[in-house]
Amino acid sequence: MKQGTIGRWLTLALPLVFAGVLLFPTYRAWDLETKRQEIVNSKNEATLAAFDKENGDALRKAKDSGVKLGLDLRGGIYVTMEVDIVRLLEESAMRDAVDETFLDVIQKTHDQAEAEGGDDVLKLFRKNFDAIARPKGRSLFSYYDSGDSRDLTEEAILKKLDRNITEAVDQAIEVIRQRIDKYGVSETTIQKQGTRRIVLELPGVRDEGEVRQLLQTTARLEFKLVRNNAEIIRAFYAIDQLMKAKKAGMNVNATTATVAVATDSTKKDTTKAVAAADTTKKDPYAGLNDEQKRKKYKEDYPFTSLFLTTFKNGDKMVPVGFEKNEFPEGEYTFQIPAEQTEEFEKTVARPDVRRILTNEYQVVLSAKPEPFYEKQGVKIYDIYALKGESELTGDVISDAHATFDPTTNSPMVVMDMNSDGAERWARITGANIKKRIGIVLDGRVYSAPTVQNKITGGRSQITGSSTIDEAHLLEIVLKAGALKAPVKIVEERVVGPSLGEDSIRTGILSSAVAAILVILFMLIYYVSAGVIADVAVMVNMLLVVACLAAFGGTLTLPGIAGLILTLGMAVDVNILIYERIREELRHGRSLRAAVDVGFSRALNAILDSNVTTMITGIILYYLGSGPIKGFAVTLMIGIIMTLFTGVMLSRAVMEILLARGVTEFNLGQPRTITTQN
Repeated sequence: MKQGTIGRWLTLALPLVFAGVLLFPTYRAWDLETKRQEIVNSKNEATLAAFDKENGDALRKAKDSGVKLGLDLRGGIYVTMEVDIVRLLEESAMRDAVDETFLDVIQKTHDQAEAEGGDDVLKLFRKNFDAIARPKGRSLFSYYDSGDSRDLTEEAILKKLDRNITEAVDQAIEVIRQRIDKYGVSETTIQKQGTRRIVLELPGVRDEGEVRQLLQTTARLEFKLVRNNAEIIRAFYAIDQLMKAKKAGMNVNATTATVAVATDSTKKDTTKAVAAADTTKKDPYAGLNDEQKRKKYKEDYPFTSLFLTTFKNGDKMVPVGFEKNEFPEGEYTFQIPAEQTEEFEKTVARPDVRRILTNEYQVVLSAKPEPFYEKQGVKIYDIYALKGESELTGDVISDAHATFDPTTNSPMVVMDMNSDGAERWARITGANIKKRIGIVLDGRVYSAPTVQNKITGGRSQITGSSTIDEAHLLEIVLKAGALKAPVKIVEERVVGPSLGEDSIRTGILSSAVAAILVILFMLIYYVSAGVIADVAVMVNMLLVVACLAAFGGTLTLPGIAGLILTLGMAVDVNILIYERIREELRHGRSLRAAVDVGFSRALNAILDSNVTTMITGIILYYLGSGPIKGFAVTLMIGIIMTLFTGVMLSRAVMEILLARGVTEFNLGQPRTITTQN
């Protein structure tokens, strides 16, 4: 075989080998995913665990290297999240300077931001501050530190707050990206929208609930001391009296009811003063049946009746009633049914209740129900009273990984801290031995272990996860670090897999119809040459999809439109070449000479048309977003592959045929062209 012929065969074979190598991971991922889904459908957990252990890494690698499908094709979640700028403004203030005036400004700003949905929260805050705080003689210096001794102006404070807002949003985007990447959701799109919103597209999500939980924990990771003591009990009692008095129409303000900010002796005296009417010796429940007692107790204690309170007396947990107003010092436990949690959270979020608790305390729920009750079909959550100020935040965590406790074989998370965190953690744990520290994520306590001893070196073990999946989720969140401000979901749309399957089915159908029509046209109009053009078009489609896999691109519905457009453009190249060959044949040239001249002289026109289209694709890619980018990427790859298959591959096939002694070749001319020697 001549050297030139070998080169032409390689021109045909190498693209097919190239496409096969790049598309094999796609086939591999499809094959493994199909087998895994069959096991999932069979509900055989042991077989599923064995399959994941054996093929989990291979499946992840295949997915990473294969063709990725976008949200519109695979289904998944579209989420809009919002950084809580109002909370950031509140927590940026000096803690000991916060008073009711400042909280009123914050509350009004929060209400307006929620109602109006505008982006400029700082402008709203400044407007409300001027209207509420300034008439009372307050300035921004009353609550904020400018941070720059050279510029002691309110404008410096506002610039600092504005900078904090920008940094908070940028950091939130980065933390969300880290969490999603570590969770294993690929082909995600994360974009900033306005000044405080973040838009996410998470295609191919199988467990929407788990990813939703992951996203809802994108606020901050904090370590806070648990204070389920008599002090918080007295605060709860004061909340009861406040709510009861307001329901009865009495004018009781939060300052009168507050017990959490005074000294211990003052707190007891204040509590007794608030509830003086309830401390009579007469039993208020005498003569009532059980149902009547429950109803009256709920009326008397509208807040604490939502949950069960117990006191640790030796080794026993004793139920606590609030009717006696006697609360011994010690450790308390609070548990609430799932159906009461909504009312509970609304209550503790009320401004008047927050004034009772002050910034000294934060009252939150556990992230998950108690496993013991959940096994019995009942969801019971723990309530934690936490110190308002964080002892430590997640930015000091250097690593975390889920594993099993070698002694109990129960799931746990091993957490490592950097040098700064390790030093602070040793000081914190040393000062709080036999006390509990809550690990708080987005206002939920994931774990509240008791410090057994001073932890040095920065390595800690977090137990309490009921399953290894739960421990794995905690590991992901621990790795993500800390956010400057909380983030919340404001909009969520789930694109079902069935809708994605319909899109794929429609896309494949439209592509198939377009391909069949193009193939038939080329066969009818150019006969033998049409066969070569059709082969080139099919190879072109194969190479475009292979390149998408190689470059980590994502195929979307607009991308399929780009493929169909590429299909039409691919035959344009062949049409330009064939028409030029026809023209040369009409001028009496031999078939070989006509082929040489046809390919060389058509090249300029081919390049001009494709280069201008490429420029359009580049503009769409850089100025567009989301689906527009997907279309542009597919289009640009298609143009490059079109030039290769239309010019080089088609010519290689013709040269091979001519070298094998073909003397007749039908280009759709009225007569068959015969080669001249």
